[in-house]
Amino acid sequence: MGTGRRSQAERDAITVEIGYALLSACLLGGVVFAAVAGPAVVWSLPPAVEGFLLAAGTVVAGALAGVRVVHVLWRHAARRR
Repeated sequence: MGTGRRSQAERDAITVEIGYALLSACLLGGVVFAAVAGPAVVWSLPPAVEGFLLAAGTVVAGALAGVRVVHVLWRHAARRR
């Protein structure tokens, strides 16, 4: 990262890219959580199954959101080179 000072356009570009990464990660996480944990809300399931679906949805959605942020920012860094 010792390439010197960044221009305003470069700083603006990374700011937009970070915002895009976070927004798309939130949307992906929400969709995945709804897909995994949705049956627990819609149907009357045993409490253990509902708890498992909610926990699994939270873990999977969080992990995929993190992967999405890293992927978008790595792709942006690769394009800058």
